[in-house]
Amino acid sequence: MSAEDAVAAQQQPLAEEEAEVEPQAGDQPPEAGQEQPGEPVAQAVPEDQAPEVKEEEKKEEESEEEAFTYRALVLTGYGGYDKVKLQLKKGLPSPGEGEVRVRVKACGLNFAELLGRQGLYERLPSPPVTPGMECSGVVEAVGSGVEDRQVGDSVLVLGRCGLWQEVVVVKADHTFPMPDGMSYEEAAALPINYITAYMMLFEMGNVRPNKSVLIHMAAGGVGIAATQLCNTVSDVTVFGTASASKHEVIKQGGVTHPIDYRTRDYAEEIRKISPKGLDIVLDPLGGSDTQKAFNLLKPMGTLIVYGAANRLTGQKKNLLALAKSWYNQFTISALSLMHSNKAVCGFHLGYLDDEFPLIARVLQTLLELYKQGEIKPRIDSTYHFEQVADAMRRMQERNNIGKVILLPEPKKEEPKAEETTQENAKEDKKEAEQKNDIQKEEPQEEAKAEEPKTGES
Repeated sequence: MSAEDAVAAQQQPLAEEEAEVEPQAGDQPPEAGQEQPGEPVAQAVPEDQAPEVKEEEKKEEESEEEAFTYRALVLTGYGGYDKVKLQLKKGLPSPGEGEVRVRVKACGLNFAELLGRQGLYERLPSPPVTPGMECSGVVEAVGSGVEDRQVGDSVLVLGRCGLWQEVVVVKADHTFPMPDGMSYEEAAALPINYITAYMMLFEMGNVRPNKSVLIHMAAGGVGIAATQLCNTVSDVTVFGTASASKHEVIKQGGVTHPIDYRTRDYAEEIRKISPKGLDIVLDPLGGSDTQKAFNLLKPMGTLIVYGAANRLTGQKKNLLALAKSWYNQFTISALSLMHSNKAVCGFHLGYLDDEFPLIARVLQTLLELYKQGEIKPRIDSTYHFEQVADAMRRMQERNNIGKVILLPEPKKEEPKAEETTQENAKEDKKEAEQKNDIQKEEPQEEAKAEEPKTGES
């Protein structure tokens, strides 16, 4: 992800972050005649002793900050889902000049983090490292020189990594005010997917009315974003690949022609509907699919390559899949491009570090489209930090329809089955006792009613 400097301060070695808190002078019992830290200083205290009291107060505040802990997800090494662990970091991060501290409410999970877990995403620093390129939350402290952010502002945040934790310190200009009515989950779902889709379609693809677009993985975060953005332009025909179980949802979302890539050759299906081909193809797959995408283009068509999902198979790095993807990678000469009258583009948001003003402009445009009701992130599911393995599995196995969100707040514990059983037993016993009491009263009344009157035989 872009904005490499946004969270550089967060990536300190874990050994340093998790060091034990040293005892502070403010924690020691006060000496005879010494004022307790934090108590008012009597007027009779000489002026030369006042600085000592202030120093004690300062040390006490520093001790509290150092004792502060917050939850963070840490990639401890490359491999399976278990390599991302929930840890406690120590020390309250303080914003410097031009920075803000944000209490995180929701984080976005992206395909790049799945690749990063396997060591296949070069923009993620080496482990141990906290992933996370987008989040949302509330500003709780501002550094010097920050004028356009205030404590209490709800913001969405962009960063290269380091945002999967309860509190983050980032550059103020890497935060963006959330529109009214936007949830924290939506705010965390919007930046990466929608910026990627917008820049490919409008900055590179120049999508216009009456054009045709192929969107692979149309039920994923980028796929849904791209579909919604295509729908902001009149008469754009959208072809979308997804498993059959997702077709109804993506069709309702704006896909004109859903195609089940698991049971059919999507290229053949597209040719049946559009024999001349397509105007724009968005390719997140790589390998042999890139060649198929190029062949599907009309003259003057544009292919935009932005991923290599075919490299990701299984929990751990698959060397066979990597070799196959490399062997089948698409190559073409400039002369061939001239003769075919086609364009090939590549897009990688993570390498736009030096173009943040452009990214910020695009994000502002997207927020305006959200306010107008033109786009709206679809939230597939939310998982607490403790459930990060389940979240990554759901996305990697392509079971999601929309964005998968991570929540920093601890998961509420459900009552244990044993406790529930005991509680139910108590309720049953109470009901049984009440029933017995009623039964004891009823026979007495009946007996009294049946008692013969005087003189009757």
